[in-house]
Amino acid sequence: MTEYVLRILNDNKDAEKLFFIPFNTGGHWLLLAINPIREIVYYLDSLGNDWTTYPDMKDLIDTVLQAFRAQRDSQTSMRSANRITWIKVACPQRRNQIDCGYFVLRFMRDTLALGRLVIPTDYFEEFKCAFYTKDQVDEIKEEWCQFMIELKVFS
Repeated sequence: MTEYVLRILNDNKDAEKLFFIPFNTGGHWLLLAINPIREIVYYLDSLGNDWTTYPDMKDLIDTVLQAFRAQRDSQTSMRSANRITWIKVACPQRRNQIDCGYFVLRFMRDTLALGRLVIPTDYFEEFKCAFYTKDQVDEIKEEWCQFMIELKVFS
């Protein structure tokens, strides 16, 4: 996975963008949105856990960003060389044990819809709520189904 993510970042090394990484911890999906140029990782977890709950995930992403920095030949001081910023985003929380994947899709959709490179720590004002309603979760489920049908993934 490290080589794959690093290749994608290097293919886009001159453009400041957010890269989305849906991450499965072994039974739970969460979202990482990475700005590799600024070395910022936005952490969105519908369970409200901190990234320290998943140290292997953090080590993996830190390693990728350090390798990206080295390959970019970035002119950073030694002091800032290990300065990857992780930001926990206060995003909507789920109320059940099955919808975390749909929350990840909704987080990505909301971010892309606004076209921003920064995710506020209190999530986006336009989409701010403590919980998604059943209708909001159903909406992303329907959009995903429609997308898959249009791709003709199912015959």
